[in-house]
Amino acid sequence: MIPDNVIKFASEKNLAPYLMFQDYYNHYRFTQGTKNLTFSQVDDKGEPITFAEKEKLMNAALKREILRVAGIHNIEEFPLEQWASNPMLNWATFAVVSSMIDMILPDVLIENIGLYTDIRNIGWGDSASFDIEANGLFVVSKGGRAQKNTNLHKQFKGTITVTPEPRQLTVGVSLYRVLSGAESLARFVSKMVMSLESQVTIDAYNAFATLMASLPTTATTGLQVSGYSQADLMRLCAQVEAWTRQKPVIVGTNIAMLNVLPDDANYRYDLTGSEYVRLGYVRTAFGYDTMILPNIADWTTQWGRVVSDSYLWILAPGSQKLLKLVMEGSTLSNTEGVWENANLIQRATMVKSYGVDVVTNTTCATIAL
Repeated sequence: MIPDNVIKFASEKNLAPYLMFQDYYNHYRFTQGTKNLTFSQVDDKGEPITFAEKEKLMNAALKREILRVAGIHNIEEFPLEQWASNPMLNWATFAVVSSMIDMILPDVLIENIGLYTDIRNIGWGDSASFDIEANGLFVVSKGGRAQKNTNLHKQFKGTITVTPEPRQLTVGVSLYRVLSGAESLARFVSKMVMSLESQVTIDAYNAFATLMASLPTTATTGLQVSGYSQADLMRLCAQVEAWTRQKPVIVGTNIAMLNVLPDDANYRYDLTGSEYVRLGYVRTAFGYDTMILPNIADWTTQWGRVVSDSYLWILAPGSQKLLKLVMEGSTLSNTEGVWENANLIQRATMVKSYGVDVVTNTTCATIAL
């Protein structure tokens, strides 16, 4: 699905480079180790195409689109070093880059946090308000023959407002090297998308983890327990299923999932065909599906990871999502001129505004391992 702001920026007849970048980005992620991605492995003529060949074609398409947006049709008439200082070319480069980011970001965020996050897009200057209904039912009382009414019950809605806040990413690029083909703009944009994707995912996960750690710990009826046991897991799954009327799934990292085993220590492993030995976890445990939550690199700590291995979460994906991620307008860029830096690199600050908060009436549970 192509975002409306990308269609408005490029118009429907000029969407080809943006769709091409979507395919290129999936191929780029595949080269970085991400699996189960769909991308073209042949060119327009049906011939096999390598990633290096696709990157060359992508850079050429980006260059054409930048020139189109800048309104330049005679680039061959002047030296590249003259074009590199053209303010319209500078603006058009990062305007196209911003639209490429908006083309990719929503889809990759759904892959990462769609299990517990609902993603909404709003216009510039707006905030998003969500009505929250109570998840309980009306109480049915036993009446009497001479009784006209019972206790009055009425439910009210609550409202939560999520206001996006700007996040900034400052990058530098040499337009001269981009125009001459010495630097890959396609790879540069891909790295920017991955950077924004990582930060949004971290912010959403932190909100999710804070919510799950705040669940009540009341004995026998609480939604959070310390220490894994099969009985506690089954009780929490039953509670979530009863209150959401949806079958829950057991969610955690692959390390956390190692704990999902029967309490009986006399189980045996089939070393040749066992799902547990082959995958490191069981995909269905005690009648409930399990799901691995991918980890995220913590770029502030060397080799650190963000998602904790110390919890199992019981969620009902078919019910209301736990979080709302609200993204405001399109990505903006604040660019500097070619002569403003001593090394003649154009610096641009990309601005993406979003907000994330807990907005839900669903039921979920946590096991602290």
